Amino acid sequence: MKLIIDDAHIEKIKKIYEYYPVDGVTTNPSILAQSGRKPYDVLKEIRAFIGDEAELHVQAVARTAEGMVEDAHRIVRELGETTYVKIPSVQEGFKAMKMLKKEGILITATAIYTPMQAFLAAKSGASYAAPYINRIDNMGYNGIQVAKNIHDVFKKNGLETEVLAASFKNSQQVLELCEYGIGASTVAPEVIEGLVKNQAIVSAIDDFISDFESLAGEGKTMSNC
Repeated sequence: MKLIIDDAHIEKIKKIYEYYPVDGVTTNPSILAQSGRKPYDVLKEIRAFIGDEAELHVQAVARTAEGMVEDAHRIVRELGETTYVKIPSVQEGFKAMKMLKKEGILITATAIYTPMQAFLAAKSGASYAAPYINRIDNMGYNGIQVAKNIHDVFKKNGLETEVLAASFKNSQQVLELCEYGIGASTVAPEVIEGLVKNQAIVSAIDDFISDFESLAGEGKTMSNC
């Protein structure tokens, strides 16, 4: 499973990249709005930092298929051909996906709440389909199970599209989908850090260091004992 950062704050992105093995960054209009800066200023800064090989997902915001295609052209022109254009999984979006697929533009189908949306997006040419785990939960359904069902639909129908799960509230959700073998998860920096934030882990490390210092001296490590 690929692990992708769901954020647009460059300092948070840099911190996660420093410590964790991540595969790129996803953004959406709401995340960009939180930055308070011009969209392409933020996105170009992210692209420059993560490089051309890492995944960057950027959403088209036009309401019509033709407008989405125009958005996609600008996104790719500004941020490179390896950028995934996020297209909403609605009627106009499916039309746009088919048009963009013919042009070879990478597509991430977004705003997915049901397996049938994901299936139609995959058939329309999306490389990824992004179900909203927490938002599905809030509607009274099981977001994790929906993501698993979508994964199974893709595999059983011979579709190359992968699940890109989004909208997580805790690390347990990420773990469940990792165990299931889905394609990718895009996760907020705070949740990524929570993947290994455990007092038992911290206590074990502190005990090891304390025992070693009692043997070799305070502040000593394997490099200077």
